[in-house]
Amino acid sequence: MFICAHCPYVVHIREELARLGRDYAGSPLGIVAISSNDPVTYPDDSPAELKKMAAAAGFKFPLLFDETQDIARAYDAVCTPDFFLFDRGRALVYRGQLDDSRPGRGVADGRDLRGAIDALLAGKPVGSAQKPSTGCGIKWKR
Repeated sequence: MFICAHCPYVVHIREELARLGRDYAGSPLGIVAISSNDPVTYPDDSPAELKKMAAAAGFKFPLLFDETQDIARAYDAVCTPDFFLFDRGRALVYRGQLDDSRPGRGVADGRDLRGAIDALLAGKPVGSAQKPSTGCGIKWKR
């Protein structure tokens, strides 16, 4: 997943992201968060601020910093949050939203992403009805 420290969308789903990390900790699922935002223009997304945010949120998965923004470009990531789910063969099986909640509208429950994860872990096909992520655009370097 691609995230940032202070985007309203990520702030809105932070608890659910931490819950995902806890709920799937004993499973074969690996979770990694990546921030690709330019910390020069957006100092709230610096590695130090990301570390504080991850600790405060109680993330049980690594939060990586994509200094060159090459990872975001390689995945065609466009916003924070942006979720990618891969199978054992590293084939992309889900790219979409966490759920239908938005800042100021609904409580994040991870319904869409959890459904895809649960299907994958059960050896079932991941549904093809995938809604794109919505959030703040990645803050690209100039």
